[in-house]
Amino acid sequence: MSDTAVNPLPTAPDPQLRVLMRTATPRDAVMASAVLSHAGIDTEVCANLPQLLREMAQGAGALLVSEEMLSGSGAAELAAAIAAQPPWSDLPVLILARQGADSSAISSAMEGMANVTVLERPIRVASLVSALRSALRARRRQYELRRILEDLNEADKRKTEFLATLAHELRNPMAPLSTALAILKRKALAPEAALPYYELMGRQLDHMVRLVSDLMEVSRITRGKIELQLGELVLDQVIRGAVELSRPLMDAGKHTLSLHIADASLAVKGDGVRLTQVFANLLNNAAKYTPEGGRIDVFLERDDSGHAVVRVKDSGAGIPQAMLGAIFDMFVQVSGTARAAQGGLGIGLTLVKSLVELHGGTVGAKSEGQNRGSEFTVSLPLLRHELHATTKADALEDSLSAQHRILVVDDNRDAAESLAALLGLLGAQTAVAFSGSDALNKAEDFSPTFGVLDIGMPGMDGCELARRLRAHPRLHGMGLIALTGWGQADDRLRIARAGFDHHLLKPVDVVELSAALRKLALRGTA
Repeated sequence: MSDTAVNPLPTAPDPQLRVLMRTATPRDAVMASAVLSHAGIDTEVCANLPQLLREMAQGAGALLVSEEMLSGSGAAELAAAIAAQPPWSDLPVLILARQGADSSAISSAMEGMANVTVLERPIRVASLVSALRSALRARRRQYELRRILEDLNEADKRKTEFLATLAHELRNPMAPLSTALAILKRKALAPEAALPYYELMGRQLDHMVRLVSDLMEVSRITRGKIELQLGELVLDQVIRGAVELSRPLMDAGKHTLSLHIADASLAVKGDGVRLTQVFANLLNNAAKYTPEGGRIDVFLERDDSGHAVVRVKDSGAGIPQAMLGAIFDMFVQVSGTARAAQGGLGIGLTLVKSLVELHGGTVGAKSEGQNRGSEFTVSLPLLRHELHATTKADALEDSLSAQHRILVVDDNRDAAESLAALLGLLGAQTAVAFSGSDALNKAEDFSPTFGVLDIGMPGMDGCELARRLRAHPRLHGMGLIALTGWGQADDRLRIARAGFDHHLLKPVDVVELSAALRKLALRGTA
C-alpha cells in the first residue's frame, strides 16, 4: 500500500451556479468549457436556444451566449424568458459579440434585458474568467436574497397563523365567562347553585392568564430580560410539582400517567419555578396531543456524561419528520393538530427550549410519525453531590389578622373594590382610593399598615405615590406592594427604586398576596 493521501471525492457541481453556454461553433464551446472548467467554473453547453431556455428554468448562475444566437427572434425569446424570472432574480447574461459596430441583435438584447455584459471577440481568457466570476458572485447574492425573502415570508405566515390562533384562544374563554355573567345577573341563585358558575369563571380566567403569561414569558426570554433564581434542586421533586400542575389536563383526557424515577436524589442547580414550568409545559403538550385514554410516561435517569435526562413520552398524535427540526421555533404548530390540541398558542415548546438552554441544558424531540406518539428529552448538568427531597409545609393561612389595615389604590374602581372586598373577607380592615391624591388623603385618616398600589394610574402614578408615602413622617414605615400588569425587568427595577417591598402581577394571586402581606407583618414584628 502506498502512503499517498487519497484525494477526497469531488463535490457535485451546484446546478444553480452553472454557466449555460451557446457559442457560435461547437469548437468554441469545447474550448470555452475547458478553459472555464480549469478555472473552477461549471458549464453546460446547449445545442440551441430552446435547450438553453429549458435548462435555464432548472437553474443557472449566468448565461454565456454568442451574438449569432440572438439573430432573428432569438433576442426577443431570451428577453421574454428573462422577464419571467421571480422578483429576486436578475440573471446575468454575457454576450460574445463580433468585432465592429453593435448589431441590431445586441441592441435588442440590451433593451430587453437589464443585466447584460457585452464582451467583444476575440477575448482574453483572463477577461472572460474575471467577467464570469463577477457575474456568479452577484448571482450568489441574489440567491441569498431569495433565502432571506423566503424566511421572511415563512415568518410572516407563522405570525399571521399565530395571531389568528391567539384571537381564537382569547375568544374561547370569553364565551363561557359572558354566559355565566349573564346568568348570574338575570337570576338570583342560592350560593350552592351559583358555585358552579363561579368555578367556571375561575377556570376560564386562569386559562386567559396562562395565555397572557406565556406571551410575556416568550417576549422576556427572546429579549434576554429574564433572570434565573438559582438554587440546588432535587429533580424528582420538580417533576412531581409539574405533574400536579398538569393533573387537570391529564384527568380531563383520562390519560394514564406513570413516573419512572431511576434515582430520586438526582439534583441540579436551577430555578425551581422555571424548571417546573418546563416539565409542566411538556406534560401539558403530551396531554393535549394525546387522544382520550392515552398513555404518558416520564423517565428520570442519569447518563454517562454527568447529566440528568428527563424523557416525556406519549402515545399521541406524533410529529411528521419534516417538522422535527422546527418544532421548537416561534409560531410553529404541527399542521392539522390545532383542534386536537384543545387550545393553546403553540409557543410552549419555544419557552421550554429557551428555559432549558438558560440552565445549560439541551432539549430534543423525536417521533416515528403521525399518530405514533412523541418523545421529548431534556438533559441538564447534574450537581456533583446528592440532595434529598424535603416536604415543604404550607405556611399560609386562609385568613388575615384584623390588625392589618390595608389601603387599596387603583384607578379601576371594579379592581380596587373587589380586591378590598376579598381582603375584607380574609379578615383585614380595608380602605379604597381611586387616585394618588385620593390615596394620600385617605391614608391620613386611615393610618394603613400596608398599601396595595396600582402603578399605571393617570396623574400621580403608583411610583410617585409610593415616594410620597415613604417621605411622610407618619406613614413612611408602611409596607408597600405594587400590583401591576408591568412585569419586565426594567419595570421591576423602577418599582423597587420607588420604595415598594413587593411586586405582584395582575390578576392578583391570592396566595402570593397573602404571603407578601404575611412577610411584611413578620418584618414589622421582628
